[in-house]
Amino acid sequence: MEYLVRLVQVHETFRRPELEALADLAGVDVEFVEYSKYSPFCIVRLRNEAAARALISRSILAKGIYELWGTGVTYAELHMDINKRTSHLWHRYRDISFKFEIDIYQGKCAITSLPTILQQLSYLGFEGPILLNHPSETFCIFEDCDWGIKTPKRVFLGRWISAGSRDILSTYSLKKRKYISTTSMDSELALLTANLTHAGPGKLFYDPFVGTGSFPIACAHFGAVAMGSDIDGRSVRGKNGMDIVANFRQYGLLNRYLDGFLSDLTHHPFRAGRFLDGILCDPPYGVREGLKVLGSRREDGDGGGKEVVWLPNGEAAHLQETYIPPKKPYSFDAMLHDILDFAARTLVDGGRLSLWMPTANDAAEGELAIPQHPCLEMVSACLQAFNKWSRRLLTYRRLPGLEADTLEKPERGGGRGGTANELNAFRRRYFEGFREFTEG
Repeated sequence: MEYLVRLVQVHETFRRPELEALADLAGVDVEFVEYSKYSPFCIVRLRNEAAARALISRSILAKGIYELWGTGVTYAELHMDINKRTSHLWHRYRDISFKFEIDIYQGKCAITSLPTILQQLSYLGFEGPILLNHPSETFCIFEDCDWGIKTPKRVFLGRWISAGSRDILSTYSLKKRKYISTTSMDSELALLTANLTHAGPGKLFYDPFVGTGSFPIACAHFGAVAMGSDIDGRSVRGKNGMDIVANFRQYGLLNRYLDGFLSDLTHHPFRAGRFLDGILCDPPYGVREGLKVLGSRREDGDGGGKEVVWLPNGEAAHLQETYIPPKKPYSFDAMLHDILDFAARTLVDGGRLSLWMPTANDAAEGELAIPQHPCLEMVSACLQAFNKWSRRLLTYRRLPGLEADTLEKPERGGGRGGTANELNAFRRRYFEGFREFTEG
């Protein structure tokens, strides 16, 4: 059976990957019959209504899904298609309560034309009561218009099956959240990332750049147990009772928050083993300040920097409550390498990694390339464009049968010394104003 998915016309490159991820998560076979990033209407083929509900129920970028009763370039074609597709179904709805709605994209419908449109559908033979509130069935007429042109270029009729989850965006809006910062991930994108990473009940998820906890909160909403870490202890600890725990408590999700701790991917407290169902993160881009990682600059030189420093009272400096661990410059490429290597070593088979990374819109071939790992298969690459730069949401799946320890380690480029700009090609391009590449 064919179904019509009513999408929102935002984050266009994310919409199909989200539907594919949700279909995979629900164990539903979905075939895309028609899809265009320029239209909010998508036609898919599914097994039945139960599959349609499973596909759409937690979607962030879909308003709803409808059983497709007909489509055409004109209303005359629509009526012919309705007869062809659904004439054998009309008797099921003859005596039940119903209502009709109209949804017009990039246009508006004159009130005087509504009765005419509905009168043309009288051949359906519905004799039940018309109820505007809580009818047994809701039918919707969709018009897809070009901006400023009154005549639609495509019309659809659908029977409502299920709504998506866009109503939760208001609940998780950053405007209402108790603890946020300037880098807190927008709730819509955080929930979308959780969908692409397959967050769900009975799973353990981790954010190694947790900040104020946007990703763990999104994962917890979908039933996963979540934890996070950050190299900046101030974001984990918060201040005056405003912290990540306060956010989880605000949403009634505290029982799904495992903990937050100070760490980075090169110095983490986890035992060796694959135990994570998902990793999702928005690592720092190193623009406001150069990237840092725990460690001493001397570690990259003569092998020193790891000696214990003893205080006059005979106690080790690193065991003091006021101890602040040293940090050293960190290459952007090395950070991406470390994220993928960490995922390969900790994700269970089929587990997912979702990683945000920036890129210049005019990046030269090979610069800021999408990172790869032999143990990880790329599932999707979505793009959020800004002015002269963009950021990608990359989603990987952990392949079964391969162990990271048995593979030859790939070259870990750009990890030593240098200034912040030398260690981060994106930062350099950012402060150059993303000027065009020139030869010489």
